[in-house]
Amino acid sequence: MIDKTYQPSAVEGRIYAKWEEAGAFRAGRPERLNAKPYCIVIPPPNVTGSLHMGHALNNTLQDVLARFERMRGRDVLWQPGTDHAGIATQMVVERQLMERQEHRRELGREKFLEKVWAWKAESGGAITQQLKRLGASCDWSRERFTMDEGLSRAVRKVFVELYRAGLIYKDKRLVNWDPKLGTAISDLEVQQVEVKGNLWHIRYPLAGARFDPNDPSTFITVATTRPETMLGDVAVAVHPDDERYTHLVGKHAILPLVGRRIPIIADEYSDPEKGTGAVKITPAHDFNDFEVWQRHKDRELSNYKPVNIFSPEGRLLLSPNFDFKTNVINEFILQVDQTINDLNHEDRFRARKRIVAALEGLGLIEKVEAHTHAVPHGDRSGAVIEPFLTDQWYVDAKTLAAPAIATVRGGRTVFVPRNWETTYFNWMENIQPWCISRQLWWGHQIPAWYGPTPTNDALKYDYANWKPFVAETEDGVLRAASSFYRMPVHIEKDEKAAADYGLSNTTNLRSVPLWRDEDVLDTWFSSALWPFSTLGWPGDAPELKRYYPTDALVTGFDIIFFWVARMMMMGLHFMADAPFHTVYIHALVRDERGAKMSKSKGNVIDPLALIDEYGADALRFTLAAMAAQGRDIKLSTQRVEGYRNFATKLWNACRFAEINHCATVSGFDPASAKETLNRWIAHETGKAVREITEAIEAYKFNEAAGAAYRFVWNIFCDWYLELAKPVLQGADGGAKDETRAMTAWVRDEILKLLHPFTPFVTEELWQVTAQAGAARDGLLALAPWPKQRALDDLEAEAEIGWIIDLVTAIRSVRAEMNITMATEIPVVLVAASAATQARAERWADTMRRLARLSEISFAPRPPQGAVQLIVRGEIAALPLKGVIDFAAEKARLEKEMARVTSDIARIDAKLGNADFVARAPEDVVEGEREKREEAETRRLKIDEALARLKGAA
Repeated sequence: MIDKTYQPSAVEGRIYAKWEEAGAFRAGRPERLNAKPYCIVIPPPNVTGSLHMGHALNNTLQDVLARFERMRGRDVLWQPGTDHAGIATQMVVERQLMERQEHRRELGREKFLEKVWAWKAESGGAITQQLKRLGASCDWSRERFTMDEGLSRAVRKVFVELYRAGLIYKDKRLVNWDPKLGTAISDLEVQQVEVKGNLWHIRYPLAGARFDPNDPSTFITVATTRPETMLGDVAVAVHPDDERYTHLVGKHAILPLVGRRIPIIADEYSDPEKGTGAVKITPAHDFNDFEVWQRHKDRELSNYKPVNIFSPEGRLLLSPNFDFKTNVINEFILQVDQTINDLNHEDRFRARKRIVAALEGLGLIEKVEAHTHAVPHGDRSGAVIEPFLTDQWYVDAKTLAAPAIATVRGGRTVFVPRNWETTYFNWMENIQPWCISRQLWWGHQIPAWYGPTPTNDALKYDYANWKPFVAETEDGVLRAASSFYRMPVHIEKDEKAAADYGLSNTTNLRSVPLWRDEDVLDTWFSSALWPFSTLGWPGDAPELKRYYPTDALVTGFDIIFFWVARMMMMGLHFMADAPFHTVYIHALVRDERGAKMSKSKGNVIDPLALIDEYGADALRFTLAAMAAQGRDIKLSTQRVEGYRNFATKLWNACRFAEINHCATVSGFDPASAKETLNRWIAHETGKAVREITEAIEAYKFNEAAGAAYRFVWNIFCDWYLELAKPVLQGADGGAKDETRAMTAWVRDEILKLLHPFTPFVTEELWQVTAQAGAARDGLLALAPWPKQRALDDLEAEAEIGWIIDLVTAIRSVRAEMNITMATEIPVVLVAASAATQARAERWADTMRRLARLSEISFAPRPPQGAVQLIVRGEIAALPLKGVIDFAAEKARLEKEMARVTSDIARIDAKLGNADFVARAPEDVVEGEREKREEAETRRLKIDEALARLKGAA
């Protein structure tokens, strides 16, 4: 028996346990060994993470595909796993240590990592259980972790092979440096934050001239938001076409406070319209300045190398320094003015104030302007990011990108929607070297060891220049190093010893010491291997042959470059095939007003809270129904509540069928139906199967969900069951038996069609709606997808469709004219065809009941004062004289029309104001557009109602 009400909380956990107990989601089930494989790899969530709305959307869409293909008979592997999340996880554990007043450096690397693994075992991976609450049908028996031994082996092999091929190398370049975390970070981990700051106009004295703050010919003024970085300036740049400075190009300025002569160069980077038109060039602390230096390093700046003036902690570093642990080298001693020579190790922001004060004291500050500008911040630490010149490991991404570009251009991998291919090409064709090293302890430690470089003296070694040895194992390193040095070598484990060796360059050694690179790899490096490392590469696993390449990737647009492109590069290089043939890019989930969700705005919607209140199915169906290609989702709890009502509607329809003894009849063939109503619902079911199947295949999830919703709510519940009531509740006989069987068959098809979207309620109903005299045989999750059968019946559709359209049209007129359902009205079918007369007579009782009609009559012409409707080419007239006051109704509608027209004009004025569109928040502008669309829809309805009244007058 079906319970009176559906309670998701009482069902979902039990149903998921049933699926797991049956191994329903396992790939390679015995009965599917000969089936065509279908594989999706999950974008691995951070092991520190918890389910957010982006996860909910992403995994709902993947689950729709996985369940759909599983029901179509494919051998489905939805490969799950989690990412070790280097920075996030290390921060969690370090925070715990700080609470106990401990520090990882005090513990040492080995003990610290023990604590991280202990945290992972105890608290990590909570998101896996949350994904199960969402209904994700992953093969959890194959769950992987990016720090698993198998995946770690893959990472080491890829690094070594790319290094030996010359595609991984070490270089000194600018990176995004987080001084608080003490590591390089990726662009994705940088947030641009608008801050109110200052623009300082600083006078740089010209070489050979006696500086006079009142004589512009003795100096050149540059504008900067970061005066503290001027200590690392190597040039001043002006635009080559800026006539104000043409006479100065090729001359020199004197760097204030430092006294170094720096050239004035011409470069198009300088914008004559911004600031003073002259910019300071600090290549060690600005990405654009570094590019300027690269363009001029072989000419005017050949004797001016980038000067790194900061320590890894963001403090001024004005003396030579070598830090073994972070591999940071400062090659220059700055000869600074006596006024600031005590700034060594001063915090960068305190140093800014002191430098500005010193410049003011020397008359070098021309003016200070308030200036709002974007400043990069670390998304996890909140620290201001420093462009920082360090030695890091890089991948030659340009070389690896070429095959990945060609694969998409050739259509072997396609993006859905296709417009994202433009973004992909733009990134890939302008790709820069990929910085893959991070100054952390948690992660894949770089498989590189360093030894001293031999000098001409056999007994001397240069510890300032390190010789790298790269291999997958320590044994491999020892063999390579022994062969190189031609003497015994050993792995040095003591960090202090490593630092001590760095202080000496003459040592009589019996065994050459090697130290391992302390850095770890960027987590995007290991996740780039995800489609094949999770399947057993570099081993010869049968899963690798069966499931690679995978079929589709479902992900967000923000990681097309960081993850999708890199998986393409690695897959093509190591597997000689693209990792997937389709990349479906979904949009963002925003709040109901269209604003991006953020904790600071307080508009974050917790998917777990929605599941608690409305059930997982309601959330899933909402996300799928709103997932239109290329359009962000505006989520509101009201929408989720609405789709919870949809689940309730389905539940009640199944209860109605059960109460009326509609049970599945084995072998029932819907094509054999004789009753017009049953032939019609078979026709509509076949149509729904086609629409939903084709929409899912085309990744049009919203269209698939919309088609399912319309078929279940409108066609089946509102019309078929309503029209079938007299038969189901009437006398026994062949028509009743057929209608019961058809009702049960359609119900079963509905449960199958809805299962990918709403798996819990459909599985529960599948189990409790028994076949005639027997329980269900198996799980709905493994049941076959409805067949696309030739059930088209145009004759039945013409008859039932006409009845539905006529009743709907009459109900619309009632609503427009304020005629309550308590008032019965007549309908006159004008010059009706013989077929229409016959239909009207057959369904007269039903039509009177559903449209609240007093009578149905026929006439050659419409009666005077009747509202006319055209339904499928036939005229139906509603004689409303005496039912409504035509004049009063016309006045009411005209008043409503005036109000709506005024609203449209007001909105048009707003949207026509370029200043409003440019300055108002995006969600406010979008809200106005939606209001206009709603008002326009209402205006058309009123216009239609007025036209009907005019015709009836």
